[in-house]
Amino acid sequence: MKKILIAGGALAFALTLPKLVDSSHLNTVILVLMAAQLGVAWNIVGGYAGQVSLGHAAFYGLGAYTSTVLLVKFGVNPWLGLLAGGAVAALLSLAFGWSCFRLKGHYFAMATIAVAELVQIFFTEWEFGGAAVGLYVPMDRQGWPWMNFATKLPYYWLALGLLLLTLAANWWIERSYLGYYLRAIKDEPDAARSIGVNIARYKQVALSVSAFFAAMGGSLYAQKELYIDPASVLSTALSVKMALVAILGGVGTLLGPVVGSVILTGIEEFSRVLFGGTGRGTDVIIYASLIIGVAVFYPTGVMGWWQGLKLRRAARADATRQLAEHAAHLPPAPLVPLSPRSHAPGKEAA
Repeated sequence: MKKILIAGGALAFALTLPKLVDSSHLNTVILVLMAAQLGVAWNIVGGYAGQVSLGHAAFYGLGAYTSTVLLVKFGVNPWLGLLAGGAVAALLSLAFGWSCFRLKGHYFAMATIAVAELVQIFFTEWEFGGAAVGLYVPMDRQGWPWMNFATKLPYYWLALGLLLLTLAANWWIERSYLGYYLRAIKDEPDAARSIGVNIARYKQVALSVSAFFAAMGGSLYAQKELYIDPASVLSTALSVKMALVAILGGVGTLLGPVVGSVILTGIEEFSRVLFGGTGRGTDVIIYASLIIGVAVFYPTGVMGWWQGLKLRRAARADATRQLAEHAAHLPPAPLVPLSPRSHAPGKEAA
């Protein structure tokens, strides 16, 4: 019941938030929502399945390029392009997983970076897709049917809706047999294999679902910014940020990436405002230091730290209650009679 009330309160706050911030800060809120959605998408394979992918920008860029190319070159509605981008990314994830899941640990992470770099090189040389120059999204047709707006507020609702959809998928995975299999693969792969769990298959399912939602985030980015190029939607830094959002907030938790997005995006925007162009890269230094601190002192992330704090408080409260109950059942201490000599008149202590 408590979780339902908290979720309801958070949703009510999200629905009223646009009325609480001015237009200049609304874009920052949209960036927080979009980064959170990507972190939640990454968390499916990186958190639940334990496969640290540093090449998710390939799926993000595929979503952005698929919807934009379909719109610019063929006039396809961006809502259909959004779904098409997710489908194309899910298909690519089959080749991605086939080549990378053969490796383990840091070798897997390095292989994902290599695959993402190959995808970036392809789009940089692809003339039909704008090559290194990129593509502009036309603004001749606006409104909800074409996901194109002159103001920021509709993009807030789109980003919030996509985040809620991705969270719902994560919530379902957490509570389904797929979530149990993924956690078993992450924690005890040999034990999972011994009871008949097809590790390669379920890793691939997690990667495909993760790629689908990451691509949808890329399509939304293209519609919001009205311009894409390989550097903006296929960079390795973007892949790293997706992972950092989840790691800082707490991998394998439902709301961890959301918390991580608030912290990291807030740091980025604060450093940009505080230092401007002279402090370029300061945000990277700050949140890299933050990640190192979390990895050393709280490897389970902010959500893990919070859960641990609640458990310690509950343990102290339980210990205090047990002591109080034990003291209440103790028999009263016996009265020790004083010696008559101590009350004799005229006597003084030696």
